[in-house]
Amino acid sequence: MIFLEPNVRVWLYTKPTDMRKSFDGLSSLVRNQLADDPLSGHLFMFVNRRKTHTKILYFDRTGYCVWAKRLEQGQFNFRSSQSTKTALSMTDLKLILEGVKVEKHRQYKRFNRAI
Repeated sequence: MIFLEPNVRVWLYTKPTDMRKSFDGLSSLVRNQLADDPLSGHLFMFVNRRKTHTKILYFDRTGYCVWAKRLEQGQFNFRSSQSTKTALSMTDLKLILEGVKVEKHRQYKRFNRAI
């Protein structure tokens, strides 16, 4: 189970990743390819070429954690982009992990009452 603090961001590495990599290999990808700090506490998501395996690397104050998922059928669906990394919301992350592909959505403005 991943327990997140409110200021944690989720980053998707958009290039295919070798899923044989573990803690050291993924953290070096974060440092060298994403130009980010793997000790920041943010989540870094990696997907293989066939989009059937994913790994999420994060640091939880005491050490690195790697969360992995392999699909038996289908693929992880996400929008590919030209950049090396893409920011995801927690909702986007959950939808990708559940295999839901959102092609079109509209977010309506919500009423916020001043206190």
